[in-house]
Amino acid sequence: MIAAAVLRLAEDGVLDLDAVDPDAGYSLRQLLQHTAGLPDYGGLADYHAAVAAGDEPWSAGDLRDRIGDRRPFRPGEGWAYSNIGYLILRERLEAVTGLRLGEALSRLVLTPLGVSATLAETPDDLDGVTGVQPGYHPDWVYHGLLVGTLADAARLLDGVLAGRLFPVARVAEMARSHPVGSAIPGRPWTALGYGLGVMTPDVGARRVVGHTGGGPNSAIAVYAFEGRIGAAFTTGDDAGAVERAAVGV
Repeated sequence: MIAAAVLRLAEDGVLDLDAVDPDAGYSLRQLLQHTAGLPDYGGLADYHAAVAAGDEPWSAGDLRDRIGDRRPFRPGEGWAYSNIGYLILRERLEAVTGLRLGEALSRLVLTPLGVSATLAETPDDLDGVTGVQPGYHPDWVYHGLLVGTLADAARLLDGVLAGRLFPVARVAEMARSHPVGSAIPGRPWTALGYGLGVMTPDVGARRVVGHTGGGPNSAIAVYAFEGRIGAAFTTGDDAGAVERAAVGV
């Protein structure tokens, strides 16, 4: 949804996807596609320990200090999944719109598509949500955590890919695949790719478009394929199971 909001602002001329930040050395397009050469916080043992202990989330500044200046490659010279990159995109969205992320996503994406998903900002916002670790604070997801139903997820992906937010040429740009690897044990993909905010893996001869997500005790997948949208959720962390259910294999 962050990618969809950025692309909508790019279509309106508010953002330039290919302008390189002179200080950081990467573009918004590279952030969207995880080719900016930024690290991720998913590999930090201290992060997972703090989440498991129910600690208060670190500030974004503290997170950056813990990550440091490590970069796996120069911008544009590789691919590495980075939620830090999407934190930067969140901050850019909030800066150019003058809105907090929840309101920005509502105006740019959710309301135009008729979807009632909301941004979780406190543990109370997650009360009663299936698969959420008791007391989990959504601010541990530094780029934001949307709450909704599987039907909401399917409607969101369908609306974006159907061109209801921006022209089909921009949709094609979003779904254009950057190859990132081959099969992963336990997952249905025979080849891996990434577009602008969407995963673009192959299942045999089929290309699917969507995304898989996970958190403490949950996994979700929503994908478009053969004119259909499939969405699946489970408690636990079996990403392969929800992916197979979502794409019908």
